Amino acid sequence: MNKKTGRTISPAYFVVYLLLILWSLTTIFPLAWSVMNSFKNKKVIYSNSFTLPFGDAFSLENYRNIFANYDILRAYRNSFIISGTVAAAVILFAGMAAYIMCRYQFRGKNLLTLLLYAGMMFPIYSTIIPVLQMQASWGIVNSPSVGKNLLSVILPQIAGNMSFAIIVLTGYIRSLPVELEEAAYMEGCNMFQTYFKVVFPLCKPSMVTVGIFSFLWSYNDLFTQMFFLRTKENWAITILLNNIAAKEGVNYGALFASVTLIVIPVLIVYLFLNKYIIKGMTVGAVKG
Repeated sequence: MNKKTGRTISPAYFVVYLLLILWSLTTIFPLAWSVMNSFKNKKVIYSNSFTLPFGDAFSLENYRNIFANYDILRAYRNSFIISGTVAAAVILFAGMAAYIMCRYQFRGKNLLTLLLYAGMMFPIYSTIIPVLQMQASWGIVNSPSVGKNLLSVILPQIAGNMSFAIIVLTGYIRSLPVELEEAAYMEGCNMFQTYFKVVFPLCKPSMVTVGIFSFLWSYNDLFTQMFFLRTKENWAITILLNNIAAKEGVNYGALFASVTLIVIPVLIVYLFLNKYIIKGMTVGAVKG
């Protein structure tokens, strides 16, 4: 019985919760196992990978080797520059586009809406060659400038996130009362002032949702980065992990340590902001 509501939990609910708990364990266990083995040396991992890293089994050797042999801090810097810029640009441009799609009528709006949905069905793999050729003609691919090389990854990632972001934000903006915007117009605000002073602050939960999804997709996007970031100075964290896996081979301790270093920061961000993800997705879905 649920003590707060006084209701008896039915067998069906019990089975559902049990299945969800089991599913969550299958998701958490690989991460916990990787973190646990990252604090062991190779011999202990080979002999028993399920022992806890206490006593003689505990070692920081894997992390020392990673920081000594690989420039992981520079890879972190490049990843956060790329992903942070992508998330900020998607929030800015997708928000304005969603506002126009919700509140204004113009010729070709229905066609544009269909194109937005169609944009979500085309994987980046099908467009990478023309994008590569286009950016090469601009001179930002394989450039001596680190900034230009990072920009060559940022631009296609922004484009790849726009359709999803506009659709999510459109559903949320539709749920907002139009009277607030009408009052702003009556006070003399133009379109941009109304958006940034009235609509944008009210859309923060959905904006955070879009920003987190864009950031995580960009952070984990090995495919695009492998095409555009060729030299060590430009490597992002996912390319560095791929390189570590190729070089270390069966050195599982180094692999577990590198995976932990890559996953933990993103996991911390997600844990702090997950309530905004849920709120941003559900409000637009229910009221839109």
